[in-house]
Formats: sequence, C-alpha cells, structure tokens
Amino acid sequence: MTDASPPRPDETEVHLFVERMAMAFAEVGFPRMAARVLFAVMSADEPLTAAEIGVRLDVSAAAVSGAVRYLTQFGMLVREPVKGSRRDRYRMPDNPWYEATVTKTGLYKNFIDIASGGVDALHGRATPAGERVAEMRDFFLFVQEEIDSLGERWRARRAATGHGRIADA
Repeated sequence: MTDASPPRPDETEVHLFVERMAMAFAEVGFPRMAARVLFAVMSADEPLTAAEIGVRLDVSAAAVSGAVRYLTQFGMLVREPVKGSRRDRYRMPDNPWYEATVTKTGLYKNFIDIASGGVDALHGRATPAGERVAEMRDFFLFVQEEIDSLGERWRARRAATGHGRIADA
C-alpha cells in the first residue's frame, strides 16, 4: 500500500532557497523584500495571503504590502480576492518569467519613441550627439526585436518540455 499524499518539502531547505534567490536577485538590483516575497509565493503550492507571506518570511504586513504592489505591477504576482473576505491571495501567474520580461517590454517602446524624438531634435545623424542618440534608439529597436523572437522560441520550448502542465491542471 502506498501513501498517495504529496511529498512535504523540507522547510529549512525551502527557506534557504527563498533567501538565496532573494539575495541573488538583490545583487542585480531587484528590491530584496520583493524578491523574498516572490520566492516565498513561488515555493508555495497554493496562493498565499499577505499574512501568510509575512509569517513565512517573519516580516511585517507593511513590508509584504509594498512588495506585492511592486510585484503585481510587473506581472510577477497575481492578486485574487478571497471569497467572503476583504483579504486577497497572491499567486504566480502562468509563465511569469515570460510575462515579466517579454510582454512588459513597453519600456523599450517608450525608450525608442523618446530617443526618436531626440534624434529629430538633434537633426538626425548630422551631429555627434544625434549619432549617439540614434545608435541608442537603434540598439533598443534591436533589443525589442530580439525579445520578441526570444519569446516565440521560449513558448515553443515551454510547450516541448511540458512546463506549466501542473499549474494548468
């Protein structure tokens, strides 16, 4: 006879994972509390309330509030109301890495649009300053095109490797 219950995670190891990933993200400029919240939610099998996140991380509700606001803005967390309550639960969206890096690239379009205005203001490539701004614009155009292509390749790989099947079930 086999036990049909899912395996229970080692809480100490999960805590180390959350803190190590948060530190790694913080080292490249991601807000540390937001990273801690992100990986606490990622490491949970079910959506968590802000209070549950606070307990897992041993932090205040205010720290969690600011972090979830930041993460929801970038599509890294999804907020869902708890039926019959004023509380919300937070979960990872389907394919969050794609969502945060590929679909939120309005940033590059904004850079491209502003740089194009700068090229016009500097009389195109006729001046050294205009050339520098044009090169910046062209770089962001290139990055946007590559990100679009990368997103297509990721969707194909994700489907081929079966990622998302458990979350989609």
